[in-house]
Amino acid sequence: MTEAHSAIVETTQRMFRALAEPQTLVLTGDERWKAPLWRALEDAGLTRAWVPEQLNGAGAGLQEGFEILVVAGAYAVAVPLAETLLAGWLLTQAGLMVPAGMMSVAPVREGDSIRLNEDGTLSGRAGGVPFARDAAHIAVVVRRGERTLVALVERAHCALDTAESIAAEPSDSVRFDGVRPVAVAEAPQEFSADSLLLMGAAVRAAQMSGALQGLLERSVAYANERAAFGRPIAKFQAIQHGLARLAGEAAAALAAAGSAADAIGNAGSFDDAVYLEIASAKIRAGEAAGAGAAIAHQVHGAIGFSAEHVLHRYTQRLWAWRDDFGAESLWALRLGTQVAARGADALWPLLATR
Repeated sequence: MTEAHSAIVETTQRMFRALAEPQTLVLTGDERWKAPLWRALEDAGLTRAWVPEQLNGAGAGLQEGFEILVVAGAYAVAVPLAETLLAGWLLTQAGLMVPAGMMSVAPVREGDSIRLNEDGTLSGRAGGVPFARDAAHIAVVVRRGERTLVALVERAHCALDTAESIAAEPSDSVRFDGVRPVAVAEAPQEFSADSLLLMGAAVRAAQMSGALQGLLERSVAYANERAAFGRPIAKFQAIQHGLARLAGEAAAALAAAGSAADAIGNAGSFDDAVYLEIASAKIRAGEAAGAGAAIAHQVHGAIGFSAEHVLHRYTQRLWAWRDDFGAESLWALRLGTQVAARGADALWPLLATR
């Protein structure tokens, strides 16, 4: 880890620890903490980590951005930091200036498509757009014939059908019909309609890996504090076994997400090798999210389901992130199809080069 890289991680950790400690937020019972936290994140340039300086950004690298997301995931805080980072990255692909404020991206589901019409307006609908109602702008991948473009849209000009994820966070359907973009530009030749889905999957894998680390820390702490039959429950073999499994799941998710982040940072495009890394990370982190949440609730017992306890903030977000940008079933099917198309002889060389 470079000195600059370490400084970004430490700054992020310090900021979330001071302004967004999960148990403190649960006990406050309101959302007054959001504005100070977001202001601090913006002032530190963390929301623009993936945007070069010439496009109004902080100019950090892809690796630094993914580390920010791991830290943010460890605090399970409901602000659109990941979505704003992702929107900045998307706009940067087309050389568009990145505006200030909260942002989101679209489309985020396979099969959704937004079109750029001859008159310069958009048409189409995107479902499950995270934090759409809170965003000032939405960065959109659009199609015009065979061309792929990136557009910046003011969210206020779009029609919303509001909905929420399992974590009670905005997951709205956005209708772009008749909306005229603030700016639009051609995406690079190697950029495809799948590129946003792939990058979003890597982002969610990073967040899940951080959340699982947070889940592990809190479960270990609770097991050492909670006593039964005169001793901490961490002394019981069944609890120790569960915590060991949780540690394994958290480590596997962190390794897979980190490997995907490295692959993206070192590659110029989403080639087959990067596709393998991202798909594998989303699959493995998704599996870890399901298993890890179950173990954590077993360790905490019924207290973890109460509104006053922080555990549900982690587990509900893990379940929501597991489905965002394609659940593991989608990526397993896609990855299997890709491997089968390459043929049996190509499988081992692909795996051995990773």
